[in-house]
Amino acid sequence: MPELPEVETVRRGLQPAMEGSRITRLELRRKDLRFPFQPDFSARLQGRAITSLGRRAKYLLADLDSGDVLLMHLGMSGSFRVVSDAPAAVTGDEENVMPGAFHHPRSDERAHDHVVFHMSSGPSVIYNDPRRFGFMKIFARSEIENEPFLKDIGPEPLGNAFDAAMLAGATAGKKTSLKAALLDQRVVAGLGNIYVCEALFRSHLSPRRLAATLATKKGEPTDHSKRLVIAIHEVLNQAIKAGGSSLRDHRQTDGELGYFQHSFQVYDREGEPCQTDGCSGIVKRFVQNGRSTFWCPRCQR
Repeated sequence: MPELPEVETVRRGLQPAMEGSRITRLELRRKDLRFPFQPDFSARLQGRAITSLGRRAKYLLADLDSGDVLLMHLGMSGSFRVVSDAPAAVTGDEENVMPGAFHHPRSDERAHDHVVFHMSSGPSVIYNDPRRFGFMKIFARSEIENEPFLKDIGPEPLGNAFDAAMLAGATAGKKTSLKAALLDQRVVAGLGNIYVCEALFRSHLSPRRLAATLATKKGEPTDHSKRLVIAIHEVLNQAIKAGGSSLRDHRQTDGELGYFQHSFQVYDREGEPCQTDGCSGIVKRFVQNGRSTFWCPRCQR
């Protein structure tokens, strides 16, 4: 499933085509994705301008000039691409090919193209989802605090409010493992298996460590919490810069693959030497809460 860096990469790719543009026509090529589309879904979107395109955890949020919000989730295999009905003129001059870095000629592979947004800015935005685990929902901005998909989500890990003290407070007294706590979207938003494994490795913390050890008995952040927050920031920022990680289905909106997977230090590297200087350990894998955990038992404590 796409994690925060992949969703943020998609958001940045869609922004030039959607933000400030009007949805002139909406095509729903089936009645549902993971869930059925709301009866008034099309009526509330067609003719509306997208005033801003944001992200909350793993959700894309498009604010409309009507006061509604369009929530979009990619599920396991969902992706967006920005296309033009007419191919660009080949001039050899990038500035004259097509506005924006995320446009490319329309693909003929349409079997899993389920939703098409025709935008007043020119291009169309197509949502493709072979497994149909993604979904879309529209609701009033005034109801965002009560929106079931959003109301229990924790702080954004790249937000100014997320620091060692906040993380320590969220995990104080927890009897669960550190990895399980970080995957809990109520503790911190948007982290998934890949980036939790990578952040724990960089902070030299065992995924089996008790989450409560991030706080002292007085509830203050320990050095572990401080190191972990720094590692989370580093991993996420580097992954976003790389366009996310493409292991199965993730693609950027221009069809290109992300390449952060080439920077993995432990994830999917079972049996390889630990990359920590001076460590002679070997990357191991074990199943934790139904997911593969990759770590170095020698330098992660």
